Amino acid sequence: MENQYDVIIIGAGVVGTAIARELSKYSITVAVIEKELDVSMGTSSRNSGVLHSGIHYKPGTLRARLNVLGNSLMADLCNDLKVKINYLGKLTVAQDEEGVKSLHMLKDQGHANEVPGLAILDRDTMRKIQPDVGGIRALHSPSTGIVCPYSLTIALAENAYANDCHFYLGHTVTSLHKQENLFEINASGKRFHSKVLINSAGLYSADICSMLGIKEYKIYPCRGEYLILDKRLNGSLNVLVYPAPHAKVGVGIHLTNTVSGNILIGPSHTYQDDPEDYACTDTIMALLKKEGHELLPNLKTSDFIRSFSGLRAKQTSPSMGGFKDFVIESREDIKGFVNLVGIESPGLTSSPAIAVMVKDMVAKLLPLKKKDTFDGTRSGMASYFYQLPDEQKADLVLQNPDYGEVVCRCEQITKKEVLDAISNPLGVKTINGIKYRSRAMMGRCQGGFCLPRIVQILEKEFGYNPEDYLLKSKTSPLFIGKMRKEFV
Repeated sequence: MENQYDVIIIGAGVVGTAIARELSKYSITVAVIEKELDVSMGTSSRNSGVLHSGIHYKPGTLRARLNVLGNSLMADLCNDLKVKINYLGKLTVAQDEEGVKSLHMLKDQGHANEVPGLAILDRDTMRKIQPDVGGIRALHSPSTGIVCPYSLTIALAENAYANDCHFYLGHTVTSLHKQENLFEINASGKRFHSKVLINSAGLYSADICSMLGIKEYKIYPCRGEYLILDKRLNGSLNVLVYPAPHAKVGVGIHLTNTVSGNILIGPSHTYQDDPEDYACTDTIMALLKKEGHELLPNLKTSDFIRSFSGLRAKQTSPSMGGFKDFVIESREDIKGFVNLVGIESPGLTSSPAIAVMVKDMVAKLLPLKKKDTFDGTRSGMASYFYQLPDEQKADLVLQNPDYGEVVCRCEQITKKEVLDAISNPLGVKTINGIKYRSRAMMGRCQGGFCLPRIVQILEKEFGYNPEDYLLKSKTSPLFIGKMRKEFV
């Protein structure tokens, strides 16, 4: 039977790709179906990139257990996949005595979850870690870290692909049926069959459930907006700085370092109906700028280089607020259906632990035998070219002159890095696909200098026509034709 697999995963976010990589260790056939033209195009590319320590989650819940386990697995995983990671720690800051009570609650909760190294610091001690930070007390959590969320997701997917997992990008699931011992999945006019079906569809996980007659779940999209600060401020934060949490809002607006050197301000917290609405609003942008100036008084207007937003897949309604625990279940009523619903924060941190949990569920449905051929490492460099020592740069330029040509001045990305991004293993050819793999177009000018050069590379070296250029989807063309003929 064509397009038949042992396991099919719906959704190519960080959790779906982590599951795909975990299952690619075994002698089974695995495929991932994703509606977007690339992996990591939803929540997994639109978040803070924080690896949470585990202080925020109720002891005994899946969120707490998988967060702490996922955090402990992440360093080795990122090392194998050549993804940059930094455990720089976090200060959760209280501005008043009510906030101090929250800190003690978080510390007790963290100890119950076996989070290492927690300590409540007085003002002088916390300012030795982060000078000029406001507040009267802070909870220090040294196991908090940062990672690039889309780089991790892409690396997981590419490593799964290298170990024989198939990816069907740009395929929207339209219907599902269980036929005896096989699931039938219809996606963008193509029919698939699998013995085990894994729902990792994020914001659309409840819709996938509905296709199989499971009606007990509902997802409420909740938008978080962010501002990205210029790299001029790189080094302003030695640790992540969060406010003491408030009921129903979560951790609130905060400052977050990124592994690329920018600082993020956000996220906000606004429920909405549309799971595709990534708008940034004037009201929230003004709020974030105000918060930013209060937390970093030397901020200039020119330091705000871009805004973006992401959507959380919440199971709690606007009137309820707060959080529900992750749903990760192997359904008894639909044998072979492994269902993941409501994987919001700390989904990124938990992803390697979720993958192991789901693998154990699959092992009860299918015989799993480890492959001798599995290779969990990824080729290439863990750093960008500009971050390398001068001697290594010179050696690489001698080996390949394309390393000596800078295409993106803001991020110092070379032509070789852009070519590698275009020639990615998954075959993604969107502008955002190149951007997420190379960091070209992510600097201060936001592609003003490098985008025309990337277009030229695609045209001259890959044979692109104007109509071929897509920003991120089939409905987002960059060009519709040429304004004038070329003259030789």
